[in-house]
Amino acid sequence: MSAPAPTTTERNAPEQTFATTGIAPMDRPSAVTRFFMGVVAWAESLNLKYAKLGNPPVYDTATFPWAAEIEKDYPAIRAELEKVLLRQSELPTFQDISTDVKTISTDSRWKTFFLLGFGVKSEQNIKACPNTWAAVQKIPGLTTAMFSIFEPGKHLPAHRGPYNGVLRLHVGLIVPEPRDQIAIRVDKQICHWEEGKALIFDDAYEHEAWNHTDKTRVVLFVDFVKPLKFPARIVNWALMNLAIFTPFIKEGLDNHKEWEKKFYAEAEALRNRPKA
Repeated sequence: MSAPAPTTTERNAPEQTFATTGIAPMDRPSAVTRFFMGVVAWAESLNLKYAKLGNPPVYDTATFPWAAEIEKDYPAIRAELEKVLLRQSELPTFQDISTDVKTISTDSRWKTFFLLGFGVKSEQNIKACPNTWAAVQKIPGLTTAMFSIFEPGKHLPAHRGPYNGVLRLHVGLIVPEPRDQIAIRVDKQICHWEEGKALIFDDAYEHEAWNHTDKTRVVLFVDFVKPLKFPARIVNWALMNLAIFTPFIKEGLDNHKEWEKKFYAEAEALRNRPKA
């Protein structure tokens, strides 16, 4: 969906906070990780100061010309999603992949299907969804791409993302009715997904999402590098490339690799099963 361009004055502009009330951060005892997170806090202040497009919670999609191109690819992406959902019960929850997510989600109603995570490809998933992969290649600074699946009744509590050096794209793929029972709040703005329409927001603002319908909601979930001016652009590039070496991201990549191996081994076994 498209949001109107921000009109608030700088004095009344929304502010990003660096924690979410009521949600404790995951304990990370590693000295390397603590040092890295200290650098992240410093980089976040640079990203706010040197943002090319300002720091609104929700962006006008017209600001990113490629968004319209992604919307045109909706039918092909939706067709690939439908095939993925034939094995919906076998898809991993987000916390199965990234254990940090347990601070905001512990049930089985938020499932994922990653094509790219923190710059690392899931080759098997990409092979299953070539049109989706081709579509997201149009996004400059792509870092993460997946199908985000909210099963009926899922409510993700208020939280903020881990780092403001990226922006988030959602493209509605399956959006059930009624409209007033399914939405995402970013800062003080409530947005409603629409099938085939893009929504771009900064997940470093407090946000929450819910699906109070009796059907599954799916969006194409993408993170891409936030447009920044020098020197923040250089610092952000360095952090994004170093992040993969941190324990919590390495853990997530390892978890996904194990799931992927099992998922496709089972599919191969079914294909090779002798017919009665």
